[in-house]
Amino acid sequence: MKRGYFGIGVFHGKNEQNIGTLWRSANIMGADFIFTIGKRYTRQCSDTMKTPRHIPLFNFESWDDFVNHIPYDCPVVAVELDEDSIPIKRYVHPERCIYLLGAEDTGIPKKILDKCRDIVQLPGDFCMNVSVAGSIVMYDRINKQ
Repeated sequence: MKRGYFGIGVFHGKNEQNIGTLWRSANIMGADFIFTIGKRYTRQCSDTMKTPRHIPLFNFESWDDFVNHIPYDCPVVAVELDEDSIPIKRYVHPERCIYLLGAEDTGIPKKILDKCRDIVQLPGDFCMNVSVAGSIVMYDRINKQ
């Protein structure tokens, strides 16, 4: 029996093709919901599975709108290059959580990182493509279960 859940989404996503690919990976890797903050989802050619037909898609207009709709006792885990981050190889994923990714060009603002329970960093010294980063985080989660 499955215990816990997770969602994954993007803050101010830049590239629609990457977001579509992330949604497809989320569907394959068992995400319970997907979301955007600050940008509405439109049909993506890279989402060949039509993911919003299979798992809920939420669109939030702002960070405050998102925070007002977080499920009870479900921490937000940022995925970002940051001096306060935890390397993913040492990270213990919460039973329930929401993974938050930032756009490749701007990342997640510091004022939002400060409100996340954890900040996880992937290997490397440079920003990754958002769909690749999200896929790695989800793969790490299911591998450690």
